[in-house]
Amino acid sequence: MKAPLKWLISYTDIEIESKEDILGLASDMTMSGTKVEGIENKADEISKVVVGKCLELYPHENSDHLVICKMLVGSDTVLQIVTGAPNARVGAYIPVALDGATLTNGLKIKKGKLRGEVSEGMICSFEELGLDYEDYPGGIDDGVIILQDLEDFKDMSEEELNQLVGRDIMEVLGADESVIEFEVTSNRPDCFSITGLAREAAVTLNRKYIAPEIVVKEEGDEEAKSRISVRIEDPDLCSRYIARVVTDVKIGPSPKWMRDRLQQAGIRAINNIVDITNYVMLEFGHPMHAFDRRFVRGDEIIVRRAKDGETMMTLDGIERVFDSSTLVIADKEGPIAVAGVMGGENSGVMDDTREVVFEAALFNPVSVRMTAKKLGMRTESSSRFEKGLNAVNCAMAMERAAQIVEMLGAGKVLKGTVDCYPVPYEEKKVPFNVEKINELLGTDISRDRMVEILTSLEFKVFDDHVVPPHFRPDVVCLADISEEIARFHGYNNIESRLLTGCETTLGRKNRRQTISDMIRNYAKGIGYYEALTFSFESPSVFDMLNLPKESPLRNAFVISNPLGEDFSVMRTSMAPSMLKILSLNHARRNESVSVFEISYVYEKQEDENELPNHKELLSLAAYGDMSFFDIKGDVEALLDSLKIKDYSFAACKDEPYMHPGMCAKVFINGREAGVIGRVHPKVCDNFECPENTYLAFVELEPVIEAAVLIPTYKELPKFPAVSRDLAIVVDKEVPANEVEKVIKQRGGKVLEELVLFDFYDGPQVPKGKKSLAYSLTFRDNEKTLTDEDVNKVMSKILNGLNTILGAEIRN
Repeated sequence: MKAPLKWLISYTDIEIESKEDILGLASDMTMSGTKVEGIENKADEISKVVVGKCLELYPHENSDHLVICKMLVGSDTVLQIVTGAPNARVGAYIPVALDGATLTNGLKIKKGKLRGEVSEGMICSFEELGLDYEDYPGGIDDGVIILQDLEDFKDMSEEELNQLVGRDIMEVLGADESVIEFEVTSNRPDCFSITGLAREAAVTLNRKYIAPEIVVKEEGDEEAKSRISVRIEDPDLCSRYIARVVTDVKIGPSPKWMRDRLQQAGIRAINNIVDITNYVMLEFGHPMHAFDRRFVRGDEIIVRRAKDGETMMTLDGIERVFDSSTLVIADKEGPIAVAGVMGGENSGVMDDTREVVFEAALFNPVSVRMTAKKLGMRTESSSRFEKGLNAVNCAMAMERAAQIVEMLGAGKVLKGTVDCYPVPYEEKKVPFNVEKINELLGTDISRDRMVEILTSLEFKVFDDHVVPPHFRPDVVCLADISEEIARFHGYNNIESRLLTGCETTLGRKNRRQTISDMIRNYAKGIGYYEALTFSFESPSVFDMLNLPKESPLRNAFVISNPLGEDFSVMRTSMAPSMLKILSLNHARRNESVSVFEISYVYEKQEDENELPNHKELLSLAAYGDMSFFDIKGDVEALLDSLKIKDYSFAACKDEPYMHPGMCAKVFINGREAGVIGRVHPKVCDNFECPENTYLAFVELEPVIEAAVLIPTYKELPKFPAVSRDLAIVVDKEVPANEVEKVIKQRGGKVLEELVLFDFYDGPQVPKGKKSLAYSLTFRDNEKTLTDEDVNKVMSKILNGLNTILGAEIRN
């Protein structure tokens, strides 16, 4: 919201005398919750440019397009200026940039020579001053500014124009105003107006807010209702509609003060009637519209839903097609405006308009927003209605517009209004409790001070409740009242303190966060890159994973308002997310990729109204120069880094997206915790991944439970260890972990370490068999083991392997 400073403070008794005062106002407003985004003054970048009078003008001897001007820029100062301006003439009052002047974009003007003639400055156009010629009636874009050609100076006498010579041009043109741009939150529709911002400024600086006095003389002889009637068919979308009629309308340009204020606030002046509606919208924050009464057929305004297929040409020259969700302003024959958005081209104010119907209404904010979005025509009007306006302000805006019509002599206002008001405004009561407010804010503010603040904001204060003013729809509960008091008591006046009953604590990560960080760091250390993927998936990935129809992974939680079909369900497996990453990298010709992610999968509950359960997983994905044992080794290394001892793997053939011969379940402390394996070739094709693709998923919960953050101290051994190697031949179907279970069981307490160091299933091993070679380390904490002691243990191990698994020693 742009607010010209002089307009803003005209509704207060605030005095601004310097730039420091402006900066102070901006700082105080920001601290009270009305944030200032910036302060702009076009005159700040223009210096040493004054009004000059052309005394002489003659051709340049060395040029066929340049002329020499003698410009009076002071009481007795005449400068020679060489120019190519086609419209320069003797007697013209023109802006002159003196030697050392600064123009827009930092352009510097210096005295010099042009084609052998001295030029002591430059005469200026609108563009060189950073101004738009369209904001100044009579201005042109292909020549210099000539003041007496502008509408605002045409009626000035020669004596009055002479008094302008030597004065700063930005001041003369009214372009020296400071404009403050505020960042207004959407819950404060009152601050989308000059009066609303003025009220905030006054309370912030503890000064007086001076509301504009509104008096309408109603000089017309007839009643407004004799010329127009209003009917609201859909009060749920329009709770109030006020119409006033103005006759004997004289269309023309608005006065300079109004055009300046509109232009500074970012709105271009059009004509006096349209400018009045825009001026009131900026002043009171309530959009208005003006209809040419000639084109209100049947002299009746009907507020209704559009009929499907109805059309209307809007003011921007585009034909709009409506459906029944759009609220329109219609006459007896069809739509003449889109409610709260834009008027119709054929019913707007024209140069020959002589009778006008002013509209001030209150439309449903959701309806206006949906309509503006659907039609792709968000306007200043719709942006305000979307915030939620109020019915009382609606009437004030209408009266103010009528007052300005009379003030400008733009027409005669007929007596009375046509006010259709099916849903009257009701004041709301908000609880008021001094003790609770102080408890919430951590302050000790007296009741009198609170009442003073609220009263200055036009709240009505009672013993146990307050009534917010009509322009504050955002205040609905005690917390909102507390915020108002905090804002104007001063946030910087509220002392920092701990919550009641709390003591200082040392912030640190919990166990889950610490272990997650350890996993991340270790995974990065062994060559994996961390990924971050969406939790949303497309239902089509279930078929791509080869999931059977009855798979529980297909029972996904459906999102009620998805971004699209590709993001319509919560993922039940991390496999699609990881495979898509690998597919993308494969398409980019990356030969070897390893990525990981710690994220969630979601399980639908039996009660579909409940949110899904979520399970946190560590996911590893890789392709390139690696094997099943490489990714298995990476999982083992991660578990070992967390000092988890009781983990194991078991062959698995029932994961539909994994290769049946290269897949294993992961167990931690006897609990199934995940799965690793090579991706099924068909699934690789579906996701366009290379065949040599591997995945591993491990639930974080059992990892966190089993991880050891602080190692237990163990004394250094007093007795030496004894090492033995053992190579056995077993059936291929026997998992290595089953062999290790038997060895550990039979080895007992003296078996300190067991390491698989070789696997072989070549020609030297019988068909259907495989060879496993282990290194066994034995140690007794009570004595030194002899060969005889170790041989006995080895015999028990071999016996168990043979009896239980049918294993034999490899020769």
